[in-house]
Amino acid sequence: MTNDKAATKFLVQDLDLYYGKFQALKKINLDIKEKEITALIGPSGCGKSTFLKTLNRMNDLEEGVRIEGSIALDGKDIFAEIDPISLRHRVGMVFQQPNPFPKSIYDNVAYGPRIHGVTKKSELDEIVERSLRQAAIWDELKDRLNKSALGLSGGQQQRLCIARTLAVQPEVILMDEPTSALDPISTMKIEDLALELKKDYTIVIVTHNMQQAARISDKTAFFLLGELIEFNETKQLFANPSNPKTEEYITGRFG
Repeated sequence: MTNDKAATKFLVQDLDLYYGKFQALKKINLDIKEKEITALIGPSGCGKSTFLKTLNRMNDLEEGVRIEGSIALDGKDIFAEIDPISLRHRVGMVFQQPNPFPKSIYDNVAYGPRIHGVTKKSELDEIVERSLRQAAIWDELKDRLNKSALGLSGGQQQRLCIARTLAVQPEVILMDEPTSALDPISTMKIEDLALELKKDYTIVIVTHNMQQAARISDKTAFFLLGELIEFNETKQLFANPSNPKTEEYITGRFG
């Protein structure tokens, strides 16, 4: 399932992150391969969402954040060599709660391309259809494109948000617990979608659901109290963890 020859997409070296005096991440070293799904697991407050948001510099928007160490995307330092706007164009984000804009389904998907200067209706039509197809929701929505996105079910809203992310053609998709607010059927659709998307995209997903990590990810990183305790191929990490803390967490003894 994993491909050791895959190119490195993100190389994280000695990453420390502080909120004021509180150290939220401690010396994280991680090599995220392209076109794989990397799952981040661990109990609440262990730093996995903080780490995820560091990959597209969403943490820059919070007050008192200080970051040391380096993160390279395709070999370029994301803090020194890539500006945040183009970084977020390349590294899209899907949040825990579906957050469609209070606009039509069409305008939700066309929003990003329009910001990036696409104005021709035929081009926008093409992008909207392609993105909704990639998000496996075109057939459900194609006759309702002018209706408000807020009228969709939670699972549909989340797939619409994935389509909105895909519309600007990112290289990486970050997912912060994308199914925690969804029912089992919608969850399965998002998981199937992630497996489909990894043919073209690098995916990093934070999940509380260990079965989900086991089902869809190639590699899994286990975080605890801001530290990366273990990082390995998912099958290996779940079947034969090398750290007793990992074993305690995945067997449900804490967390």
